[in-house]
Amino acid sequence: MKTYSTKASDIKREWHVIDASDKILGRLASQVASLLIGKHKPIFSRNLDTGDFVVIINADKIRVTGNKAKQKLYYRHSGYPGGLKSISLEKMMQTNPTRVIEHAVKGMLPHTRLEASMMKRLKVYVGDTHPHLAQTKASSTEEAKKDIKV
Repeated sequence: MKTYSTKASDIKREWHVIDASDKILGRLASQVASLLIGKHKPIFSRNLDTGDFVVIINADKIRVTGNKAKQKLYYRHSGYPGGLKSISLEKMMQTNPTRVIEHAVKGMLPHTRLEASMMKRLKVYVGDTHPHLAQTKASSTEEAKKDIKV
């Protein structure tokens, strides 16, 4: 028996739409990271990018537990002496809530050359509308066709 090796032609990407309203940030990020990596597929391979597209809607309605809203800080540095800046999660949710989810998911992806290509397939939106309706509707109609044939 030969060992199966995934080829680039075997990879079929699907679209997943996830509603983030009233979901906990860390739990949502770990599920999304698993979909982006492709661990839910039988053809999963660590050296290839086998993951799917993920669209997250209602990013502004995400929840965190405990006092994280006030205590959790995001840091960035300008590169100059004394250039360390910090912003709390509460302030970040008011200014740019999509960045909070992107930051959490990026931290859960493998930090390899594949990370950038995985992050390109993550789409985060504040409201409940998104411009990827054509892709997501096509995947749901294909699933409906599969159900009819089976």
